[in-house]
Amino acid sequence: MSKANQKLTALLITYNEMEHIKQSVASVSFADEIIVVDSFSTDGTFEYLKSLSNVIVLQKEFSNFTDQKAYTLSKASNNWVLFIDADEVVSKPLQNEILTTINSLNTSSAYWFYRKFMFKNHSLNFSGWQTDKNIRLFKKSHCSFTKGRLVHETLQVKGETSALNEKLTHYCYKSYKDYKRKMVQYGSLKASELFLKNKSFNILKLVFKPIWKFVYNYFFRLGILDGYKGFIICYLNALSVYIRYSKLYLLKNELHLSSTTEQEKEYHLKTA
Repeated sequence: MSKANQKLTALLITYNEMEHIKQSVASVSFADEIIVVDSFSTDGTFEYLKSLSNVIVLQKEFSNFTDQKAYTLSKASNNWVLFIDADEVVSKPLQNEILTTINSLNTSSAYWFYRKFMFKNHSLNFSGWQTDKNIRLFKKSHCSFTKGRLVHETLQVKGETSALNEKLTHYCYKSYKDYKRKMVQYGSLKASELFLKNKSFNILKLVFKPIWKFVYNYFFRLGILDGYKGFIICYLNALSVYIRYSKLYLLKNELHLSSTTEQEKEYHLKTA
């Protein structure tokens, strides 16, 4: 049994995604509304999206992922929302499962999607990604993005969550340069997040956490079975952890120097 036809809004955020945006947008064309918020792309992404009659495209300067996604979510006209990344593709079986799910009598507030990771055009089967899942389908009235998270944004959900069976295809790796850029960006944003939360810097974390990240994903999470692809992914994910703590150190050091300078100014003013 099912309810009356439920309306669905598909949401995406973009920045220089011409390589995958065509298939990504095409894969959500079954939605009643498609909204894309672009961060002033320079590779033709915005112009391409503007040419599509079934897409509402807006532009907003990027500050962090949570802020960008919260803004995008606020633009959705429908309660049911499908939020995907610009390098993700919704397969036909997944499209059918989504429509069946939102039109069911008993629905959860949000649904987890397992993802199939692609290294260029080849599957990445291990390397820590085999159990990865994210909430991608949810009721706008029951969910909001957690404040204080600058990267790896998290949804706060009021009510039950469930998981869909079909996987979302994620073209996470375009090239070494592109994936490294992403990992450096994620690491830098995570450092800023830790700094804002007044987390302390520890030299042991800078040294050992990146090493453990690589060892855990490459050996314990079987990245070694992905061959060369697994080594690259595990190395760059470990690099992101290194960037996180090295950037945190710099932020803490800048704060200390700034504080010291202010104290020196106060001292000279008092003794002048």
